[in-house]
Order: sequence, then structure tokens, then C-alpha cells
Amino acid sequence: MATKLKSHSGAKKRFFPTSNGNFKRWKVGLRHLNASFSPERVNRLSRSTIVNPTQRKMLHKVLPYK
Repeated sequence: MATKLKSHSGAKKRFFPTSNGNFKRWKVGLRHLNASFSPERVNRLSRSTIVNPTQRKMLHKVLPYK
């Protein structure tokens, strides 16, 4: 009998699968210590982005059922 693989609970909360097999994530650096940032930088950091191929390979291992 095969055992089920567990998904990484931290990765489940931080990465979201897209329809073509990539993962979407939020950019870092917006929570605190950003009073000196320009409005353009804050807007740029508030957008989501797609993970790079190295991260995607790792995420397919830690999130096997996504």
C-alpha cells in the first residue's frame, strides 16, 4: 500500500498554482520599514509575480497535489 505525500503547509499559504503549471507569489518587502520607499516602488512591490524555474521545480516536490 502506497503512502500519501504531505504538502508543505508553509508553501500552501504562500504559493498559488496557475493553469499552466507555474506558481504565483507575492513580492517581499512591503510589510514594514518601507516609509522611505517611493510610491512607484510600493506599487511595484504590491503586484504578484511568477516564480522562476528553479523555485517551480522545488514547489512541484513540496506541493505534489497542486
